[in-house]
Amino acid sequence: MRPNSRDQQLTAMAGEFITVGKLFKRGYQASVTFGNAKAIDVLVYNPGIDKSYAVQVKTLREKNCFLMKKDNVKPDHVYVFVLLHEFEQTEEFFIVSGREILQDINKFFGASYRDRDKPSNMPAINYGPLLPYKDNWQVFDA
Repeated sequence: MRPNSRDQQLTAMAGEFITVGKLFKRGYQASVTFGNAKAIDVLVYNPGIDKSYAVQVKTLREKNCFLMKKDNVKPDHVYVFVLLHEFEQTEEFFIVSGREILQDINKFFGASYRDRDKPSNMPAINYGPLLPYKDNWQVFDA
């Protein structure tokens, strides 16, 4: 195991479990999916409207860009971007539909794809464009 891979795995799992806890707290049914190279991190069900959601959780310990490729964004998935921060600090959640991300690649990915013949080697969703989606839990009510 690479020295950083353990921390990356712990960070990812922390983000998924914290997200599920927040969803339970809001009255949704949620379950972490387990497995390697999984396309869905969390399954969510809103019993009030009888609707299910496929959720991908992207987690960082501190503010930075969330590494991902635009080709991996699915329009019918919900993306929860989590900033864990230090243990004593409150986590931050940014929730946005894949459809909305795909409608404005330049806004979310910035220079990762814009004005390039070849995309960045490390394309990422930037922190700034996610700010309007902070605590946007109502995505799970539509």
